[in-house]
Amino acid sequence: MTLSTSRGLLNIISHTDLDGVVSAALAWRANVFSGDPIKISLTGYGEVDNLILEAFRKSDRLIVLDLSPQFQATVDEIDKTFPDDKAPFLFDHHQSTHEKYSNRPWIVVDLNYCGAAVFWNWLMDGNADDETINSVEPLRDMVFLANDRDLWINENPDGRLWQAMVTLCGEWGALARLMNNPSATFTESELCEVTKFIASQDERFKRASEHLARSPIRGHNGSGELAFLGDGYLDFGDTSDFCGSILDRPGANEIPPSIVAISYHKPGGSWAVSIRSRNGLAGHVVSLLKDGRKIRGGGHGDAAGLYFPSHYSEESIRESILAALAAKNESSSGMGVTLGDLLKGAM
Repeated sequence: MTLSTSRGLLNIISHTDLDGVVSAALAWRANVFSGDPIKISLTGYGEVDNLILEAFRKSDRLIVLDLSPQFQATVDEIDKTFPDDKAPFLFDHHQSTHEKYSNRPWIVVDLNYCGAAVFWNWLMDGNADDETINSVEPLRDMVFLANDRDLWINENPDGRLWQAMVTLCGEWGALARLMNNPSATFTESELCEVTKFIASQDERFKRASEHLARSPIRGHNGSGELAFLGDGYLDFGDTSDFCGSILDRPGANEIPPSIVAISYHKPGGSWAVSIRSRNGLAGHVVSLLKDGRKIRGGGHGDAAGLYFPSHYSEESIRESILAALAAKNESSSGMGVTLGDLLKGAM
């Protein structure tokens, strides 16, 4: 295949959710028979730039999946050093990536598929030899299960169970399982454990919903609400299903919020905030708040994330998100109020 024409260390960089884990397993299987050493990094938006730049400066080969650079300096470095005749190395499906980088020769972006399926489709589109195709074929079911899960198509109920598998085993444990056994079919023991996890997850959802802080969205003709959940109520891997229950399955006589944000206090002190919506608001919030310096983020229109430095409090994060939503309302009304104006009022 094209990616294996040069020798040396191959860096595979991917995300930590189900799509990212399947993407990493796919990239590994596509290259494992080359005989070259392979380094795998499962990470998030906070570290992807450093990993990309490290690989470029060492002239290592690189595949990045389900992630994209956050800093313009990283993009400038890639643009400066990437040969025009080389195969693309970054495969993604996020709206923010498409808007910024889709015209670059080093990237393949397709909003219609998850990250793993974007790479799979590229391989099958004449970019893999027969040996590579045979090597990745056992992952076919997992790739399209990840696609169903990541795009919320909801045709395969095993998507939720496999996301539970990632939560239970961690991203590295789930990756090891797929490298050893690429089948999407659970063993009897696996199915028992993930089913128990889903039951406990539903209990967490019930408790967490009691601590949601709902705030009206300000701005000209402001409407809708932000539902904000602080740290400590959910586990990693809960976000998508919990937000889906709040946005799509509200209780009797309850109007669903316009957007849900969940904060997580990371061990180093910084904050990760998962944001979900059903009307594109999550993507607008990320676009308005990420500054390429202190606040990082990315994602889809309705599924995105932000990373805040440690000096932010949960209340200041919530107010920042409300200010971004208010700025969206004002810009839609043509009032000309800036995010800075609203942040000053909020902070």
